[in-house]
Amino acid sequence: MDQDASLFDADGNEKRLCDIGRGKRYPFHKVISDMNGQKFSCDLWWTQVRHAGYADQLYYVKVRVGGSIWRLITNESVFTEEQAWQVFFTYRRRWKIEMSFRYGKSELAMESPRLWSWENRLKLLSLVVLVYSFLLYLLKEIYSSLIEQLLRLKCHRTGKRLQGTLVPLYRIRWALSRLWDEALPLLGALYPPTLETISALSAFASFDGFLQNQG
Repeated sequence: MDQDASLFDADGNEKRLCDIGRGKRYPFHKVISDMNGQKFSCDLWWTQVRHAGYADQLYYVKVRVGGSIWRLITNESVFTEEQAWQVFFTYRRRWKIEMSFRYGKSELAMESPRLWSWENRLKLLSLVVLVYSFLLYLLKEIYSSLIEQLLRLKCHRTGKRLQGTLVPLYRIRWALSRLWDEALPLLGALYPPTLETISALSAFASFDGFLQNQG
């Protein structure tokens, strides 16, 4: 909800969302970690609010995470500290879902499928799920050396932020696309590409590039 949205606080006074709880002390605290293991201190405060266009009770959960403020409005009952933290962590997980949809739209051609038939949509989504599952499968630890070789060969980056990315899905998808465009397996029409095929093609492409540089 927009921080300038008008709501009624627990005393019935109409205020902007950003003004409700201003100056209040955060009574609850937690230390959480992100996907990279970096720790953040979180401070939490909540109260009951109402909106003129909504008849039921609403709850405002305000969380200070590092240098940012999360202002969360929910109709889930919040009477205890545990319930307030549950609202925060639920919204936090929703952001990961949004990032997954973003990847599907930008990398897996889900932005504008232009398919009217429900059956055709299911077929497309099935293909997308298959590709996405394959990419996630490559993130297993046993394939880390293979992925490192693939990224160095077809999507090399020297920036510290990109090198330190825990899940480089964007780079993996691009590297695989470039690899298959430049060195399409001869039996690809009969046999689906395997990890052994990718490894062999990567080694072949590296050796071929070495010969060209020597020549």
